[in-house]
Amino acid sequence: QVQLVESGGGLVQAGDSLRLSCAASGRTFSNYGMAWFRQAPGKDREFVARISGSGDSTYYADSVKGRFTISRDNAKNTVYLQMNSLKPEDTAVYYCAARLSILVGYNSWGQGTQVTVSL
Repeated sequence: QVQLVESGGGLVQAGDSLRLSCAASGRTFSNYGMAWFRQAPGKDREFVARISGSGDSTYYADSVKGRFTISRDNAKNTVYLQMNSLKPEDTAVYYCAARLSILVGYNSWGQGTQVTVSL
């Protein structure tokens, strides 16, 4: 497993942008598929985006497609989530997660970072 620490959350207005970062420990970061999830108050945690270990494959939830971009820098052991055109419904705690294989679930999670989007 890897240890994950998110940062970059905050309070913004609708239409603004934020970039979240997730720093990972360990020397084999490129072996891990990474993802972002989010959980709004009173709701289940939901998938936002994922990226392959090499960074050449990405996938997004329909709700964020075209507005959010996931990327990674394996030299820095960091995955990013660039969030543009933010909406109040994007308000949630955002978590990054890691997995070694698509055959297993995400089994390493960060502590989360709060994103609040006001009107």
